[in-house]
Amino acid sequence: MEANPVTATVVAPADGRYFEWGPVILGTLGASAISIVLLTFGAALGLAGVSPYPYAGLSAKALGILSATFAAIVVVISFALGGYLAGRTRSAWAGGSTVESHFRDGAHGFGVWALSVVLGSVLAVSGAAGVFKTALQSTTAVVAAGAAGAGANPATGAAAARLSTGASDYAVDRILAPSDSAAPAGGTARGELAPAIARALAANLENPQLDVTDRTMLVRVVVRQTGMPQAEAEKRVDEAFANFKAAERKARDAAEAARKGALIAGFAAAAILAVACAASCLGASLGGRHRDEGTLVSFFGSPRFW
Repeated sequence: MEANPVTATVVAPADGRYFEWGPVILGTLGASAISIVLLTFGAALGLAGVSPYPYAGLSAKALGILSATFAAIVVVISFALGGYLAGRTRSAWAGGSTVESHFRDGAHGFGVWALSVVLGSVLAVSGAAGVFKTALQSTTAVVAAGAAGAGANPATGAAAARLSTGASDYAVDRILAPSDSAAPAGGTARGELAPAIARALAANLENPQLDVTDRTMLVRVVVRQTGMPQAEAEKRVDEAFANFKAAERKARDAAEAARKGALIAGFAAAAILAVACAASCLGASLGGRHRDEGTLVSFFGSPRFW
């Protein structure tokens, strides 16, 4: 026994438009404006809750959690209201089925969400490009100024060009530092020794201790450059290597923490946008139902839209 399929006839509205950009644009602008106002208000509250004085105001962690929660709520509410505007101001589906009208109301809410996300992404990318351009121009100006200074004073310019704060450079400085207990014996210039020392330290970064050959080489360099005894030179090399490993580990831990933070922020942003999409569609459906039913919505006690 076969069931007869039920077919529904969908009747288009009088003007023949299945999708209207006007309500979508209005909802997008409304959602953006509402979010800007609420986020500005939240920023003011955040400034009122912090203090430059110790043991006063909210902690950085508490402020971060509250700010993220408030921003998520603002995004969802803004999209819901924007979707409601789009659904309420869309033309009624005269003579069409209720199911089709409900779907198209929700589609207009989805349009509000999609247009807002796309425009927001474009603005974010253009803003990042502007920041990058400004940084590049500033860097170019600094380099030009440095080049001019180097022309006036070659020694100063060369020293600035060699300046670095990497972990290996700091370890080289520690290894080649002059000794207080013995007069320097003299030897090869630091600029010629630094690359070899840095490569030796980097090659042993994953090892618990320095390779015997590398350690012997570094100890000889210290003895020749500083004139300190063999035992003190060995102690200096071991301490410099330990500090080098600790600095590299600290940098990797910071990078790992930043990676985890970006990962959590990415998942949270995607989840918030998904909830905002649902809120915009639901708001548009509610707006369409109020439009069809002629429901009067009061704003601050007034039946008019203020």
